[in-house]
Amino acid sequence: MNAPHTQDAVAKPVTAPLRAFPPWVRRPWPTGRAFKEVKDLLDGAALHTVCQSAHCPNQAECWGRRTATVMVLGNVCTRHCAYCAVNSGHPAPPDPDEPQRIAQAVRRLGLRHMVLTTVTRDDLPDQGSGHIAKTIEAVKALNPETTIEALVQDFDQDHDCIRRVLDAGPEVFSHNIETVARLFPKLRDRRFSFAGALQTLRVAANAAPHTLIKSAFMVGCGETDEEVRATLCDLRDAGCVAVSMGQYLQPTRRHAPVVAFLPPDRFCAYEAMARDIGFPFAVAGPFVRSSYRSEALLEAPFAQAILAGRQG
Repeated sequence: MNAPHTQDAVAKPVTAPLRAFPPWVRRPWPTGRAFKEVKDLLDGAALHTVCQSAHCPNQAECWGRRTATVMVLGNVCTRHCAYCAVNSGHPAPPDPDEPQRIAQAVRRLGLRHMVLTTVTRDDLPDQGSGHIAKTIEAVKALNPETTIEALVQDFDQDHDCIRRVLDAGPEVFSHNIETVARLFPKLRDRRFSFAGALQTLRVAANAAPHTLIKSAFMVGCGETDEEVRATLCDLRDAGCVAVSMGQYLQPTRRHAPVVAFLPPDRFCAYEAMARDIGFPFAVAGPFVRSSYRSEALLEAPFAQAILAGRQG
């Protein structure tokens, strides 16, 4: 069983002033017909998106392209991280109709690829893995041509939970390392660990050689270039073939402060660093998030070769 949700297990709240964005960290206000259509459809289906819950800066662009990252199992997390805008507390029981609603929404949007993410659910015996698997299966049944990235919690490295999600057939299994090892205890809920996140990825990579294993982390939190390199090496050693790196943006004054806004050329250097380390797919930029344009990974020749092994 997981540790109970107590104050001792939760990252301490912080109060920090919001820093002004530099010119390269700005996005237009969400607008446009396609944006409204996607919003109306998701609202009408009573679906949660990480785009809204996590205050994603790419909401205008992604919804304008009629894509979205859907969050299952509600929008209340049983853990609390110092950087995350998703609410924490005591979530409602899983909605048994949610998998079908999501499958229907994917069909109505005509999605070729979708990202399915989730809050952490320590309150559930299987940590929500069964509900995630049912959602993937429902989407695949109604939309057989749609590819799926499952962006999930660490499941406390439980092999059965990880295997349950993998058996549902997502093309991409993703778990975010979020930050470098030194900053991990400061930014993540105490029930997460840097080593545990790597182990979750390693278990998935060993269990599903024909699934793409992916992770992501934030920069601008006080990490050094050497720590970024070390994190990339750790992820590659754990079996990741894809990595995303983006600028941390402080959601509110109650969240961890931004230490630095990295200029675009620094992100170019990090992307080159990842490729030099051996990542066949790496993307870095001020607005890059783990699910941002995730369909590009599926289009890469190396990814298609890995996925081809699951056929026949």
